[in-house]
Amino acid sequence: MKTALITILLLVISNVFMTFAWYGHLKLQSSGISKNWPLIAVILLSWGLAFLEYCVMVPANRMGFRENGGPFNLFQLKIIQEVISLTVFTVIAVLMFQGEKLHWNHIVAFICLMAAVGFTFLPTSN
Repeated sequence: MKTALITILLLVISNVFMTFAWYGHLKLQSSGISKNWPLIAVILLSWGLAFLEYCVMVPANRMGFRENGGPFNLFQLKIIQEVISLTVFTVIAVLMFQGEKLHWNHIVAFICLMAAVGFTFLPTSN
């Protein structure tokens, strides 16, 4: 249980870095901070953040993977990561991008994703 929680915590941290790497530059641009930056500078900033993401994501996957003594199979790791990714993205988007609103269809989509996580943990006949 401890390894599962640490894996999930590391996945959350890595997805915070990922979300800022992918979308943070848009907030910097809209706030005027990076409005006049050349594209290469924005790319290098995003790469730096993505590097930090990988520094946390790779250990999370290695630790959480069943063949390394972790509690999750490969499909479970990926589905969990996707749900965490969208959850982190939603929180950051709603907090940082005030014009972005969470609508009913987004909530239904999240419910479907949570069902996907549940399905990955059902026993198989293998």
